[in-house]
Amino acid sequence: MVGECFMKTIMDNYEFITFKKDNAEFIFSTAKNDLNFNKDLKEGRDNLKLLQDYFNLKDVGYVNQIHSSIIQEYDGTVKSGDAIVTDKTNIGIGIFTADCMPVLIYDKNKNIAAAVHSGWKGTSKNITGKAIGCLVDRYGSCAKDLTVYIGPHNRECCYEFGDSAIYEYFGDIYKKDKSIYINNKLNLEKCIYYQLMDKEVSSENINTLDLCTYCSGEYKFYSYRRDKSSGRMFSFVVIRNN
Repeated sequence: MVGECFMKTIMDNYEFITFKKDNAEFIFSTAKNDLNFNKDLKEGRDNLKLLQDYFNLKDVGYVNQIHSSIIQEYDGTVKSGDAIVTDKTNIGIGIFTADCMPVLIYDKNKNIAAAVHSGWKGTSKNITGKAIGCLVDRYGSCAKDLTVYIGPHNRECCYEFGDSAIYEYFGDIYKKDKSIYINNKLNLEKCIYYQLMDKEVSSENINTLDLCTYCSGEYKFYSYRRDKSSGRMFSFVVIRNN
């Protein structure tokens, strides 16, 4: 399911794909006009400040991504991990990608949000399922109340993956559904879908943009696999005041 979206345009005609649901906004940057959020570069750090000003955020929170299953709570500092959680309003928590899957989560009842970085390593470690487990166990969320948005990533049309690795890392899911791996192409999104189902997230609350970072003709995205070196997109969720 794909929710209704609208485009935001800022200086130099940069584009963001944005969704609203209850008190939350789910926002995915594109690479139009080379908007780069690589935080290791001054350009990337400056663009994070630009993003903070444009979307009227108190702060932008993120983690030092290490392809793990570590979940951090936003406290204004940068810690290592691959998911970040907050219940604070007007704080944009997000993750950086250039092919990996951004997964944004919101609980309208507990008014809490999470942003997850899930490449093949994170997906094999069930980082998204563990983030949902964190919301349920630590914050009292009910999985059926969660809204999930899966952003642009290297989709099954372009994501080549080794034969032996599919059994090693995704064997349990492959036994359930062999369509996750066809012609040496891995469908990471379908793997995430099964992990969400295992956590009892309602299928009607799972939204996907259906956009491939590698081959999309509709929007410009960074793709490390395609270009071998690339910038970074930033995908984030923000809880607004009631």
